[in-house]
Amino acid sequence: MEKLSISDLHIILVEPSDTQRKIITTLLLKESVKEIDPVSTFGEAKSAIRAHGADLVVSSMYFEDGTALDLLKFIKESDEFTSIPFMLVSSENRMSKLEEFKQAGVAAILPKPFEPLHLSRALNASLDLINHDELDLELFDVHDVRVLLVDDSKLARNHIRRVLEGMGLKRIKEAENGAMALTLIKDEAFDLVVTDYNMPEMDGRELSEFIRFNPETTHIPIIMVTSESADSMHMANIQQTGVNALCDKPFEPNEVRQMLSALLSN
Repeated sequence: MEKLSISDLHIILVEPSDTQRKIITTLLLKESVKEIDPVSTFGEAKSAIRAHGADLVVSSMYFEDGTALDLLKFIKESDEFTSIPFMLVSSENRMSKLEEFKQAGVAAILPKPFEPLHLSRALNASLDLINHDELDLELFDVHDVRVLLVDDSKLARNHIRRVLEGMGLKRIKEAENGAMALTLIKDEAFDLVVTDYNMPEMDGRELSEFIRFNPETTHIPIIMVTSESADSMHMANIQQTGVNALCDKPFEPNEVRQMLSALLSN
């Protein structure tokens, strides 16, 4: 399939403020986006998506008839629309409010106001989700790499799986927490573990410690995916467990591609 460029994107822009719609539309046009479908409510957004789909949804946080989280769940829980990337644009800075968006696999979260550079990066991250480009590995056939994906959020697992499959990784097993992952690890061999940090029963740190200090699994590369701040105390403790790489949520394909190339080429 021919790869899309920014100028090819059909974007549905969901913004209740006339002023903000004009501002964001102007910035999108400056980035060479040509097809922008502006709407102001959750209902209008759903109708537009159902009528003609979209390559990307760019959405404010709150509307008169719902929230961006309602819209995101509508997209991600639909078999027809689940692959549409979602970009949140919001002045909201409370982590508790943004956490669900990070877990659900948004392409990007932009503040209001945002700089053109931030928008450009977010658009390119969205394109990475749309345009599939398989990894070229020296030591592995990428189709044979056995991946264990561990996250208690089904939406997050779906998003990460789509990113990995877009890079050619097809042999992916899923677990809802560290305890379930351990059961799989004891019965099967894996070449890579991608795990969330915060999970019930057994978290990502405990899982990583088991993998790293068990002679039979110590060689397996581990990518930790987390919405925690990279300089937090938790992250300092995690790095001491032997995690090979830390990846922020949202899970950016280009960043992950570089990590995988490094981890699976050694």
